[in-house]
Formats: sequence, structure tokens, C-alpha cells
Amino acid sequence: MKIIGYIALFFALLLTSCNPKNGSDSADRDPSMQFADSLLSQLSLEEKVGQMTNLSLMALAEGEFWDRRDTVILDPEKMKLYLDSFKVGSIQNLGTYPFSPAEWRQNIGLIQDYVAENTRHKIPVLYGIDAVHGANYSAGSTLFPHQIGIAASRSRKVASEIGRITSYEMRASGIHWNYAPVLDVTKEPLWGRTFETFGEDTYIASELGLAMIKGGGSDSLLSPYSGLACLKHFIGYGAPHNGKDRAAVYLPQRIVLQDYLPPFQKAIENGALTIMVSSNSLNGVASHADKSMLTDLLKKELGFKGFVISDWNDIDNLVKTHQVAKDEREAVKISVNAGLDMCMEPYDASFAEHLLDLVDDGEVSINRINDAVRRILYVKHKMGLFDQIQSDPIIYPLYGSDEFAEIAKQMAIESITLLKNENESLPLRRSETILLTGAGSNSINSLNGAWSRTWSGQDTTFNDKQKLTLKGALEAKVGKDKVRWTQGSDYDVAVNIKKAVQMAAGVDRVVIALSELPSTEKPSDIDELDFPECQIELVKQLSKTGKPITLILLEGRPRLIEEIEPLVESIVLAYLPGNEGGLAIAEILYGDANPSGKLPFTYPKYSGAIWSYDHAKADARDKGFGFEAYDPQYKFGHGLSYTNFSYSNLILNGDSFTYTDTVQVSVMVKNTGAVKGKEVVELYVSDLFASIVPKNRSLKGFKKIEIEPNDSTEVNFYLAKNDFEFVNSELENIVESGEFKLAIDTHKIKLYFHP
Repeated sequence: MKIIGYIALFFALLLTSCNPKNGSDSADRDPSMQFADSLLSQLSLEEKVGQMTNLSLMALAEGEFWDRRDTVILDPEKMKLYLDSFKVGSIQNLGTYPFSPAEWRQNIGLIQDYVAENTRHKIPVLYGIDAVHGANYSAGSTLFPHQIGIAASRSRKVASEIGRITSYEMRASGIHWNYAPVLDVTKEPLWGRTFETFGEDTYIASELGLAMIKGGGSDSLLSPYSGLACLKHFIGYGAPHNGKDRAAVYLPQRIVLQDYLPPFQKAIENGALTIMVSSNSLNGVASHADKSMLTDLLKKELGFKGFVISDWNDIDNLVKTHQVAKDEREAVKISVNAGLDMCMEPYDASFAEHLLDLVDDGEVSINRINDAVRRILYVKHKMGLFDQIQSDPIIYPLYGSDEFAEIAKQMAIESITLLKNENESLPLRRSETILLTGAGSNSINSLNGAWSRTWSGQDTTFNDKQKLTLKGALEAKVGKDKVRWTQGSDYDVAVNIKKAVQMAAGVDRVVIALSELPSTEKPSDIDELDFPECQIELVKQLSKTGKPITLILLEGRPRLIEEIEPLVESIVLAYLPGNEGGLAIAEILYGDANPSGKLPFTYPKYSGAIWSYDHAKADARDKGFGFEAYDPQYKFGHGLSYTNFSYSNLILNGDSFTYTDTVQVSVMVKNTGAVKGKEVVELYVSDLFASIVPKNRSLKGFKKIEIEPNDSTEVNFYLAKNDFEFVNSELENIVESGEFKLAIDTHKIKLYFHP
């Protein structure tokens, strides 16, 4: 097959990003870049290094760093040390409890006022927080489904709305900078941060990541309702070779560029201005020390104009964990020379001290410092921080409102995925009595997961008391007389299974809510995908009663259910749906809403058979040398509805296309059932022959539509040359002439691509 053209991903560019005066003409005309250059020329070395330093709020507070306290009081001496002496330019995070918006604004205001009154250039502090499913560290804010649920919704509108309201409520708290979205692609279900991602597909992560960023206000950063997005984690974090958080990643470079880079690239092309570095190593190179990625690829090749920040204490981890630096001083040298612009050094100013020494000794160039600080000042000016740091709180009347809560419920409904519905057992009849039981049956924490008021999400102290658990939501829906409840089991301890079995005798149906323990990062590491035995045993024992069972799964990654799947009539996967998740599940169960979510990952059946949908054909070779080995519990994209849809008339605007042509793909979709429903129409592309072993198929388009009973609608997709490209062994992004197959639902059609 003849290669007719390529885009070189590692072509050497004639740029010198280290010198702030060597920007492009367009950059020089950018008012924010001009401002950054002008201010940069006035800064001392100490002031520059301060701008590169990011501290935790607790480093400025009274008491020891990790003291548990119910009030945070800023320490004047610590403020003088860090904000005046060390000129620190960025603060982040919180203590052990969520602040009210007023408390956030007060503390951030004290910091900004101190800088304005006591520093020479009065450069505003940039404050950052992990607002990963809403402004989750602000008391009373709206909590949405986590990103894995957004991916299940397959809705750009859902992603955009969540981004919009998150920025609104974050800015109501006086915070500008959001350490989100997570653009890591993950095909490793053991990895505990799967719930923070958009799942296993590159295209979904690219599309929904961009929608969330734009919804959050990336196109209008001067607005008082807009937030600054920080893309994370660059790059490959979601592919740990042993499934554990922060573990080493081993991926061929072409796979990194083809499958893991595009979500970041798309966001950067659309103006994203901050990126957080991954905590892992990639092919033996610690990410915080990887100049080829942080400088050559990110800044030069992709033209990234913003700044790069480390993750929590990860410069120190170059010494303690990755063992590529003998001490912290050398770690600072390696990371800054690799392209790091800002260090998240939460505890003290040691980063600044080392960096000053390194510049004095000539081990880090002043040009590298200037490049980093120029980028930081550029972003601060783009955000309008030099003009107005905080807006009047009166302009945020919808903070934590019923209106936002209703939107959050609808977002959760859009994400919920119906995996099984034998005998059309769902929707439930309101006349039925049910026994509700299980680890997630009466827990707000099971609905919210981690990053919910507290980091782990396990502490119940700060839950929003007015929000309903699944138990409360079902009782509100059909009345307490129709819902009997007992715990049955906790996450990993049987509580009263015998009592649950006894109570089942007096009801029409059993609803069991299995749940993961809320956790993230290292505490989320597990050694097997199975649910704890006590939760499995609860299902087994209740199945012996002969009562029909509906299973609710509250999980951030697929946990194995092969053993119990045959014992239940219906299965609802709710992911981690947020504070309104109980209400959303109740509406789905009783038919007030029609499920429309689609799996964002391949749901494995066995722990030793982990698949992604875009596997190579050879992966599916079975014992008989056929190709039937692909046998997950549920396939990527699976998701049932209370109605039925039929597809017909899949057509193209031709059968032979050149690389400059647009391929128009049309299909008719009809609702053949009795109720209105939403359907996700997905378009897959397969390269039938290539110089590199091709994927089985790749998702290249999705649209969510709503159709009334017996109505039909035409859905159109438009494909361009880049939709048929792959990265070859020379690290070139190419498209090859030949035959391709397009598929929507069970319908397939071929086309020929040529020069």
C-alpha cells in the first residue's frame, strides 16, 4: 500500500521558546503577551522564581500543615514569609473541610490584599482547586456525575452544562483556576481513577473534554462566570502497567501519540492554557523530567502558549519515588530544564530556594526562567486578574440553587446505563413493594464518590443533609409504605444478610445497590476487580428467595458481576451520579425517565480478560483459531432503553473519495417503541488493510437524539481526511489509500480512499 502523505509529529521546529523575545509575530501582537513581556522585564530573579512557585493554603495557615481543624486562620508571619519574602504567585487546595463561598472569598481576599499592599508589582495570586465534578470543595455547591458518567451520556451538552455551572459556582467562591478536566484515556479498569476520566475511547475524551472546557468559559476568560481549565495529566497516566495509581507506564511512542495525545491536542488547539504533568514515568522517563514531552512535543510541536504545572509534591518524588535525582536540588534542576513552569510544592518554599541557587550557579538558564514566567503572566493577564480579582457575590444568585440541582439530576439521568432488563422487569410498578438493601442503598457518599467535600469522599461529616440517598429518593417517589430497607452489607463487611433474606419474604421485588468504597489516587488501588465477597453473598442469598432482583451498580470502574449476573432480572449502572443521583435512579426505576446512557468502557466478564473495544483482530483469536474470543460481560457502547430503535438506509455521498473530499454519512433512525426515548447514534471506522496492524474499529462520530414513538429522523456525520489517519512506525500521522468500512449499529458500508 502506498503512503501518500503524512504530518510529522516530531518534526524539528525552528523555534527557541526559551527566550521570551523570540515569540511569533502573532504572539507579539497579543496584548496579553505584550503585557507579560513588559512586566517580565521589570521583575527581579526572586520575583520570577516566586511566580513559578505554587503553595498549599495550609502552608499559610496557623498550626501544623496536616492539623485537622474546623477553622482555617491565615498566619501573618507565614504570609510575610511566603508572599513577601519568597514572592509566591500561586496558591491552591484547602484544609480538611469545605469552605462556604464567603469563607473562600474571605481567605483568598486576604491573600490578594496582602500581595497588593506588600509587594512591589502587586501581581495577583492565581488560586487553583480540584473542582472535578462541580465546585466540590465549596459547601452547598452542586455536585454532578463524575466524568465517567458524562462519557456514558455521550452528550456534548451535558459536558458543557457541567463545565458552565462548575465555573459559575467556583467563581462564586472567588476561585479562578480548576484542575480539570481529566483527559487521560484509560483502558485499564483496575486503575482507581477511571471514574475521573471519560473512559477508554480517545474520540470521546477529545470531544467531551473540549465541550466541558468551552462550557466552563475558555472562550471568554474575562467573564466573571468563567473558569481557567487545567488539563491533566500529561501524559499516559491512565495506562499503568500494573493497574496501580502512579505506577510506571510502558507504551510505544506511536500509541502515545495516536491514542493518548489527541484529547490534549484538541484542547490546546482550542486555547487551553494550563496543563498538569502526570505523576508516573513513561517508558522509563519520569514525566516531570521528560523534556521531549514537555518542551519538544507540548510547547514546540503543539505550540502550547500557556504554562505547565507539576502535580502534588512530584518534584520531590523524582528523588523519593522515581530515583532519577539524588536530592531535591537536582530534581528542581531536571524538571525546570525539562519544561516545567510552575511547581506545586505544597509544604514550603524549598523549590524557590533551590531554583534561585541553580540560576546563580548557571545550571538553569535565565532564558528558561523567563520563558516560564512569561507564560504564567500571560495566563494571569488573559484571566483579567490584573483588572479585577473578585466579582461582587451578588451576581451569583443561583449558587447551590434548586435550578442547578434539577440540571444535575437531568445530567445524572442522561448518564445512567441500563445493562439488563429481562422480562421487561423495569420500569417498576408503583403498586409493588420493594426491599432495598446493599452497601450503596442509603449512602450519599456512594452516590458522590471521591472529591466530594473531602478528598477521599468517605467522611460523612460534610454531606449536604437535605440531599436524598437512594433510600430517601425511592421513599419520596412511591411512599415509605412501598419501600422496606435494611443495610444487608457494607462495602466489605456483611451487616445483616439474614435479616435481608427474612424481609424479602414480604415484598414483591428486591433492589440491591452494590457500591465501591469512595476513594481516589493511591487509596483507590485494588488487587482484583471482583466486588467484595460480602456484597456478592448478599445477592446470592437473596436470589434464593425466588424474588425478582434489580441490581444497582454504584461504581467508578467496572467491577466483575459474572457470578451474580444470571441471578438478577435487571441491572442499572449509575456510575457515581452525584448528589442528585438517588433521585435520578428513582426516576429511571419507575419510568419517569427513559435510560439512554452507553458504556464508556468495555465491561469485562473475567479478571484475566481485559479488553478495549478497539482491539486488533488478532486479539480476538480464539482456541479454535477463529475470532470469537472477544466475550466481555457487556460491550463498549452497550446500553438499553425502555423503547426500541431501528436503523435503516445507511448511505454515503459516494463510494470513492480523495483526501480533500468530505465524506457525508447518513442514516435513518426510527423509534419503534411506545415511549419517547433518546438514542446515541455512533459511527465507527475500520481500516481494512494498513501498513500498521489496524484497530478492529475506531469511534469517529456520535450524536444523541430524542425521538417520539413511531417518528424517524435522519442523522448525518461528516468525515475528513484526519478521521482515517493513524500514526505509523516513523511517528508520522498518515492516511493510506485503500478500502475502509463504516458502521452504524449493525449496518455497514464500504468506501475507497485515494489521493
